Amino acid sequence: MPVAARESSIYTGITLGEYYRQMGYNVLVIADSTSRWAQAMRETSGRMEEIPGEEAFPAYLDSSVKNIYERAGVIKCPDQSIGSLTMIGTVSPAGGNFEEPVTQATMATVKTFLGLSYDRAYKRFYPAIDPLISWSRYLDQLKDWFAENFGAEWVSDVKAMQELLHQGDSIYQMMQVTGEEGISIEDYIVWQKATLLDMVFLQQDAFDEVDESMPLTRQHESFQLIKDLIQRNYQFK
Repeated sequence: MPVAARESSIYTGITLGEYYRQMGYNVLVIADSTSRWAQAMRETSGRMEEIPGEEAFPAYLDSSVKNIYERAGVIKCPDQSIGSLTMIGTVSPAGGNFEEPVTQATMATVKTFLGLSYDRAYKRFYPAIDPLISWSRYLDQLKDWFAENFGAEWVSDVKAMQELLHQGDSIYQMMQVTGEEGISIEDYIVWQKATLLDMVFLQQDAFDEVDESMPLTRQHESFQLIKDLIQRNYQFK
């Protein structure tokens, strides 16, 4: 695809989305990928002899990324109907380098980030979304809604499970060096609990009729069952 077409494609897509939002529709725009769009901007900027920024990307890369995502949102139309535009952008950094400018600019702008992991895909963990590097800023923002629909402890429970996953990963990294014999039984139990949470609750089978879509009620009930198993005290001799 020509450089100019790659650079303008994302603007064309978001403008079409805004058109249908103005008509009262709920629109989803998926940009795959914003990395190629940014590379097209870099090529155009170089040909125009503009002052380059980090890794030769244009100095206005950060503001351009923000301008795209900030066009998403909810509006009230003239006929009093509600229209919305949701923007999902995929970033494909070379070599999985999350420190490169496009990824950093995106992570500083969006409110939800789902990071894919080569290691999880290799282990056949699907979806290969790594919970250790993924995050959402909506958790605290929607705290009142979660409290009304799932209970007052939902947000704190989710954060506790996230902490458990991080603890389990730290113990796993230690086991890679020392083996299972090099850790305490308490650490081994924590690692097993983190593995249970990861493999039983976080993984889904998109080809399974039951598992392909999880309603909020089922998600809540499943989470409570896993939480009950994790919070139990286990004694081993």
